[in-house]
Amino acid sequence: MSTEKRPVPVAKAAGISVHIFTASGGAVAVLALYAAIERNFPACFAWLGLAFFIDGIDGTLARAAKVHVTAASIDGAVLDLVVDFLTYVLVPVVALWRSDLMPTEVSFWIGLLVVISSALYFADVRMKTDDLWFRGFPAAWNVLVLYLFVLRPGWPLSAAVLLVAAGLMFAPIVFVHPLRVVRLRKLTVAMSIAWFAFAGISLLQNLMPAPWVKTGLIVTAVYFLALPLIRRSPWAHH
Repeated sequence: MSTEKRPVPVAKAAGISVHIFTASGGAVAVLALYAAIERNFPACFAWLGLAFFIDGIDGTLARAAKVHVTAASIDGAVLDLVVDFLTYVLVPVVALWRSDLMPTEVSFWIGLLVVISSALYFADVRMKTDDLWFRGFPAAWNVLVLYLFVLRPGWPLSAAVLLVAAGLMFAPIVFVHPLRVVRLRKLTVAMSIAWFAFAGISLLQNLMPAPWVKTGLIVTAVYFLALPLIRRSPWAHH
């Protein structure tokens, strides 16, 4: 007779509900994709922002609901990666292709490279370090492409940035997970909230924000890019 404990109905319902919540990010991705195809880029990034929010909290909900026990028939990690590939990679690539940020032929071929390299990155079992930092650029194309829309640095520089970022996915560097960071956690979460605020204002201003908003986006980006430099610093205490 098996002594394995089965989840009670309420707990099982909670676990399945979290998986459904994660999967809803796929529906949001379709809405963002449609907006990108229609060249409604503020709406596209607004939907991607919602997907970003879902991705940001579903892990906490999954751990609280103990989905590995209460809804074990669904692999939450795989589900999360499937949805993330749509929202972090596919939709931003289509938005880039449909935009006027660079010649169509250039964005098409770079987009193919981004999709292929990102697929390999998502399947890499070494994607995260033991302390939950990302190894290499974490395929956050939704964020990077948003910066290109807002800053519009010119297509040769945009193309170079995208190619370098694709290579950095496999480089021996680390990037922080903004919600699972331990060191400088309060400051990092505060900077994440500030970034969301600046990004939201950019969308309200049709991706042509005021200079102070652009400055805010640049400052927050510099903070996150600089974090790996102090990852092991003694003053970056818990």
